[in-house]
Amino acid sequence: MIYRILDKSKQKEVEELFTYVFSSSEGEKEGKLIGTLSSQLASRIDNNEIICFGVYEKETLTGSIFFTRLQFSRPIKVFMLAPVAVSPEHQRKGIGQLLINHGLSELKKRSVNVAVTYGDPSFYSKVGFEALSENVIQAPLKLSMPFGWLGQSLTGEPIPTIIERPVCVKEFNDPVYR
Repeated sequence: MIYRILDKSKQKEVEELFTYVFSSSEGEKEGKLIGTLSSQLASRIDNNEIICFGVYEKETLTGSIFFTRLQFSRPIKVFMLAPVAVSPEHQRKGIGQLLINHGLSELKKRSVNVAVTYGDPSFYSKVGFEALSENVIQAPLKLSMPFGWLGQSLTGEPIPTIIERPVCVKEFNDPVYR
């Protein structure tokens, strides 16, 4: 398996992977929705505010994750992990966890303070995420299931309390992604 930081040239490949993965697990409508989101994010990869990692087997993209910067008025680096996809043929082999750990390691090298995500606590706890109260860091949008808001410090220090709602990249401002 080869890990790569992806760029805009991989937009179509990323969109196809996410569409396929989410169509397989959640149905065609969800596949198109997340495929479109991943395509929009991939079209703006800048390796600063939007970072995309991929894992390849031979020359085939088998997994991908995005990290997008959350903006606060204070100077702190917080990135949100979403979405994540691993092709069905490669699931249940630990590839998703390895890919997430690879991405988190890269964020640490970039002096990122905190990583957050919104998802299944039983999965994300395997890669160090813990329940995160919105009294500590708010999600960029109101959440439909707040128990899925998770975070982890990448500095070894406790996650700092930030009393303001962050601004996320524009692609996540659509209420359909809550």
